[in-house]
Amino acid sequence: MSFSTPSPSAPSLSLPWQKGFAALGSDFYTELRPTPLPSPHWVGTSHSVAQLLGLPEGWHQSEEALQALTGNQVLAGSTPLASVYSGHQFGVWAGQLGDGRAILLGELAGGHEIQLKGAGRTPYSRMGDGRAVLRSSIREFLCSEAMHGLGIPTSRALCITGSPGLVRREELETAAVVTRVAPSFVRFGHFEHFAANDQEEQLRTLADYVIDRYYPECRSPAATSPWGGNPYAALLHSVSERTAQLMAQWQAVGFCHGVMNTDNMSILGLTLDYGPFQFLDAFVPGHICNHSDHHGRYAYNRQPNIAYWNLFCLAQALLPLIEDQDTALAALESYKTVFPDAFMAQMRKKLGLTQAQESSEALVEPLLQLLAQNAVDYTIFWRRLSHAVAEGQFEPVRDLFADRAAFDAWLLSYSELLALEDKALAADLMLNSNPKFVLRNHLGEQAIRAAKGGDFSELATLQRLLERPFDEHPGHEAYADFPPDWASSISISCSS
Repeated sequence: MSFSTPSPSAPSLSLPWQKGFAALGSDFYTELRPTPLPSPHWVGTSHSVAQLLGLPEGWHQSEEALQALTGNQVLAGSTPLASVYSGHQFGVWAGQLGDGRAILLGELAGGHEIQLKGAGRTPYSRMGDGRAVLRSSIREFLCSEAMHGLGIPTSRALCITGSPGLVRREELETAAVVTRVAPSFVRFGHFEHFAANDQEEQLRTLADYVIDRYYPECRSPAATSPWGGNPYAALLHSVSERTAQLMAQWQAVGFCHGVMNTDNMSILGLTLDYGPFQFLDAFVPGHICNHSDHHGRYAYNRQPNIAYWNLFCLAQALLPLIEDQDTALAALESYKTVFPDAFMAQMRKKLGLTQAQESSEALVEPLLQLLAQNAVDYTIFWRRLSHAVAEGQFEPVRDLFADRAAFDAWLLSYSELLALEDKALAADLMLNSNPKFVLRNHLGEQAIRAAKGGDFSELATLQRLLERPFDEHPGHEAYADFPPDWASSISISCSS
């Protein structure tokens, strides 16, 4: 597959910019222009994101769009900038960080920020080159859209452009730029930055901006607020609950983020910054997807606790505004109940159970232990179980377990609860909760290898499947099959 040659007669990319984050002032960012790349070309685009932004039909036929979304020219009305933040990386205070290779083009009138990742060096690049490579850009593009297809809050990706320009990583690779879209790219680390530098005025300005734009309910009067009218405690509480919901969705679908540093945590509870992520193949609770994570800090089963740790860092950053430590801790407290409740709600849907009762909760932990003990493929198990409930044939599910007797014992308990449900409704719920397709590492690798040779058809096929991961997509069963043996040798690290 190749995209058509840009046409001079294609519609102009005239966008309705508004101030948004840029209105906060120069303490929060540095204005700069992206650094051009030679001979850009389209690699992939998302039609649904284009619709979200209100782009005209045929926008990707425009030479102006290609150049602007590679960073080679600035669109009218756009004021590109890179924001400053700080953060904890792998549990250690890293000090000032910032958008080292991400440049915000601005915010559209509809409330969506547009950001180029890989568009060149910024004042916050910290000896980096500010570039992204085709390999990592394809992974981010696909996973952004895959997570959206799964119904998990995430930044989106409008497009990837590529260039023959070279970037040095472990080896020389070609450069690429991902156009990312989100209501906001503000992170926990933005708050940590101003708190660490005793810039309380800027900290308050940022918090007020986030509250007024995204959490207006936090301005609730004292009479109706459990926080005594303290909007900053209310903000912390709301962010904690959104983060808990996000973690429940990650864990339920078997998603490993890989780099849950505080500067990669969204203040809106979005999945942000796709680096060395992975969807589980075999269910291994302690799986580490990031080969740079030598101590396993961000292993799959540690993600919920790491999220709470990161929220605690956010609470410390907001303490000058909240003014009372006990209030700040109380604002975090609901995470400890919201996460397990939300996770259990996700698991009940995966099991086709509509009633929140102790007997259904008692099924989950033994099942997860069985999956781990038998190293069962996580996605395939849930999809086969969904079809088994629909068709009444459980043998394909039993085939996944070496210890069939143990599975049969669990199945007996499950069948007793399932008998209380409407079978057709249960099966429908499961088939819409347990995806057939996820972005496994080997699928992404196949798309990357083809794209490096100039063939983007595999990327387009995979994108189409991942946008509707619960559909059957006849003829594409290979994309939902077990990973090949070579998949275990794929190494994903922080280097991209």
